[in-house]
Amino acid sequence: MTSSKLFTALLLAMAAAPAFAQTVVVHAGRMVDVDRGDVLTDRAITIANGRVVRVEPWSDALARNAKVVDWSRYTVLPGLMDMHTHLSDEAQSADPGAPLKSNPARDAFIGAKNAWDTVRAGFTTVRDVGTYRGLSDVQLRNAINAGLIPGPRMFVAGGYITVSGGGGEITGLPKGTVVPDVFRVGVADNERQVRQKVNSLFDNGVDFIKVIATGAVLAEGTEPGHSEYTEAEIHAAVEEAAKHHSFVAAHAHGAEGIKNATRAGARSIEHGSLMDDESIALMKQHGTWLVADIYNGDFIDTVGRAEGWSKDILRKNIETTQTQRDGFRKAVAAGVNIAYGTDSGVYPHGDNGRQFAYMVRYGMTPMQAIQSATIQSARLLGREGELGSIAPGKFADLIAVDGDPIANIDVLRDVRAVIKNGERVCDGPDECGPPDPEHTNGK
Repeated sequence: MTSSKLFTALLLAMAAAPAFAQTVVVHAGRMVDVDRGDVLTDRAITIANGRVVRVEPWSDALARNAKVVDWSRYTVLPGLMDMHTHLSDEAQSADPGAPLKSNPARDAFIGAKNAWDTVRAGFTTVRDVGTYRGLSDVQLRNAINAGLIPGPRMFVAGGYITVSGGGGEITGLPKGTVVPDVFRVGVADNERQVRQKVNSLFDNGVDFIKVIATGAVLAEGTEPGHSEYTEAEIHAAVEEAAKHHSFVAAHAHGAEGIKNATRAGARSIEHGSLMDDESIALMKQHGTWLVADIYNGDFIDTVGRAEGWSKDILRKNIETTQTQRDGFRKAVAAGVNIAYGTDSGVYPHGDNGRQFAYMVRYGMTPMQAIQSATIQSARLLGREGELGSIAPGKFADLIAVDGDPIANIDVLRDVRAVIKNGERVCDGPDECGPPDPEHTNGK
């Protein structure tokens, strides 16, 4: 898709919003009921004022006083949810200083494109877990909510609570490079500073807090297995977030960091690459959620190697990829709460559905994988009363795919139609689906 076609598609998506102001009945050939873990046939989904009103067997009589959306040839699912995205940043590259070479206006356009690629791929809700340019995700969320641009429903962190030089900093820069304060909104080196920065982020409109509990694969000079915050420091962030009726998501690769974050009360562990049996048991005991990006390692190893990413990053990726997948399989078997999260932004936005097949390969049934990206993600957010399934009273977020995702989970990479909040987002392969290769910088 050329840039002009992309712009046209954006305009069409925005213009389509008022089309479903009246009552709508979606005729679903098959409907995935993630609450029951079942697939129903020939259903009618009635939508009014952006919400699902009824779900019942299809009858021609239902079409008399409503607009009908004919998805009778499709399988219909709730809008998908990705709990680990980075929409506001430029894609990962070999240049660690790339975020510093952009500017706010350019980043806004990057975020708008990433948001469009994500929602037209069927992901109608995301938890955006941090950005280098502080609070740019807040502005992107607000623009989507105001109807200025199309995109998924966003829950945002605003930045990273991280130690100086830690896994949430821009590292690997030439000696003497000064990083502007806007890229360091969450840097905190002790418990008092953690509390201060957490409250500052909430004052600026974030929805939750992201704490970098260990080093990172993609941050030069940090080690995934090394803990960067103590249990007490993470607990300080949890306490302050609770005052705002919110929670902490903890970036934690290493086993000790996972245990620190779990005992401290973090709601979710992001990555969990080096989890051991004890940390898995602890997550299960505390009801902590695991959000593991188990596809990403393949992308980093192939594209990162081809593009000349640093040897340090490639080495850390190799050391964590298979270990993370083995731990994921154990976590599934142990009954740990698992929500879907991909780390989109490392790989191209819009191909979020690629990870489903990996989750099935490493222990989940297809239905469990679908539930992880629907009702389970809604539970992680504490929004299961309004998101995550096709049920009366919930937001009308629906996607349509060809084929049977229970038989072939990869059909979720090729979404054919999307409705968000009861409004048409895209319809047909020319509008929906993953972005064209020319729009992924060759990645």
